[in-house]
Amino acid sequence: MATLTVARDELVVHLSPLEQLAAFRREVRVPLCQLRSVTAEPDPWSALRGVRAPGTGIPGVLAYGVRRMTGAAPDFAAVHGHGPAVRVECRAGARFARLVVSVSDPERTVAEIRASAG
Repeated sequence: MATLTVARDELVVHLSPLEQLAAFRREVRVPLCQLRSVTAEPDPWSALRGVRAPGTGIPGVLAYGVRRMTGAAPDFAAVHGHGPAVRVECRAGARFARLVVSVSDPERTVAEIRASAG
């Protein structure tokens, strides 16, 4: 399962080896200064936007990788199953507009990110 951690001045999405294969990337890094909001997302499937490209997806089962939308920064998803996730909204100019990541304890993860981001 993916994890979200703060390393120095960046939020880092760490992916397991299988998730790396599905997402076509090893990790995602976003500078803390580019975070706009961090919230627990009870229904991550409704938070997904755009079309998977590149990445791996089975609707309602898993969604990993970049999700592109016309005229906007892409999103990144690491979602599986029907459990909760963390949704991170980024400021304009960031590499990704939104991150949606399934984690084991979203409330604790959100609290840790908010505490580190100040």
